[in-house]
Amino acid sequence: MTLEEVLIQKPAERAQCTGKVLEEVLLSAKDNDCLTVGVYESAKVMNVDPDSVSFCILATDEEWECDIALQIHFTLIQSYCFDNDISIVRVNDMQRLAEIVGDKTGQLEDAHCSLITNSADGSWEDPALEKLHLFCEESRSVNDWVPEITLPKR
Repeated sequence: MTLEEVLIQKPAERAQCTGKVLEEVLLSAKDNDCLTVGVYESAKVMNVDPDSVSFCILATDEEWECDIALQIHFTLIQSYCFDNDISIVRVNDMQRLAEIVGDKTGQLEDAHCSLITNSADGSWEDPALEKLHLFCEESRSVNDWVPEITLPKR
């Protein structure tokens, strides 16, 4: 599917299609050791090497929606991403995200924040990541600063 085809889709269809692209990028980043998972681990990467961060995914679900500390972390991470021109999206199914970015058992305690980073030697490039950046740019143009993406079910 081309970017033009994605852009003319209805919002619900576009979010689902973008979810497939996000899953593909996460798996590729994980395979290439370009994925950081966890709020604190992500904060460390942003502090030590902010230029390496390419994309940010925030995830929550109903269980964590009222967690004030997590919401404060999200606000700080969002602000950092906006200030440093890092594309950012929200995922509404933390369990599904944990299955994608976790180990073989799919278990992960903190999948609330994931960062896709550039490889140290610059060898990893994923064309699907560019599609996500364009999706975020298009969302910002209609004042949707942190678009929500629905990950596909297994």
